[in-house]
Amino acid sequence: MDRVLAPQKPLSPSVIRAAVGPAVRRGAEHSWQVESLDWAGLDADRLTELDRSAVRFVTFIEDHLPGYLDWLLTTFPVTGADRDVAVFCANREYFRFFMTWAHEEERHASALTRYQLVAGIAESEDDLLVELAQEGTKPFSLPYEHPLQAFTYTLIQEKATQLFYQRFLAGVNEPVLRELLKLMARDEARHFALYSKLVAGYLEMDGPAAAPYLKDVVATFRMPLAATLTGYRRWSFQLADTLGYDHTEAYGALARLVSDFVDKPGRTGSDDVLQLIDSLGRLP
Repeated sequence: MDRVLAPQKPLSPSVIRAAVGPAVRRGAEHSWQVESLDWAGLDADRLTELDRSAVRFVTFIEDHLPGYLDWLLTTFPVTGADRDVAVFCANREYFRFFMTWAHEEERHASALTRYQLVAGIAESEDDLLVELAQEGTKPFSLPYEHPLQAFTYTLIQEKATQLFYQRFLAGVNEPVLRELLKLMARDEARHFALYSKLVAGYLEMDGPAAAPYLKDVVATFRMPLAATLTGYRRWSFQLADTLGYDHTEAYGALARLVSDFVDKPGRTGSDDVLQLIDSLGRLP
């Protein structure tokens, strides 16, 4: 498909703040600390080889946070004297959430790294940190430059991550890992909710004109690090098959969001959006 999409005007600052403010507050209200987990009660004998493999996999994913944050701040810059004031104002509001999000994702990475060490999945802290750094030095980028593309991608990705943690949790018997997965899944659900509100804001503002941006993301979506993490394809397929997980299930969340928009009274000219829903339902 033609990926040349017209620039979008930003959402109004008040709409963004109405979405971001509650997300930041809920993050504070549901905050948890790595130290609060019952590390002394960790029972590594209750871990399966699948558990150990999955913990290693998601540690790599979560630990790549500097790359993700760099991409967000590049896509939504808040520095530079030549910035358009309306765009800067919107980006400044997004920045408030990005800082909360980064703190929570860093907490995931720190907790998973500690879990590997306490559970004996990794034997040496230095070796583990170097192993993570070897993947962390690989650049992260996404082929999206417009806000609605970026938010649609993150909506799907956060929902897919939440679903993965929930599926992983269903088969885990080790109590500390169970608690950690619950906490991380809750965080991801909150991130998903924020990005859903931002996508909904663009649907309200642009109507059917938003469809090409959503379609482009669906057509090109890949999970983070799919192209860079060593052994990603084999590793992810193995975990997906064993856990009964399929990241395309997350597309359903986007389809429901678009359906809610189309079903509102008075919507007209929404054929493109309706076609998007149909295409989501037919994804492999």
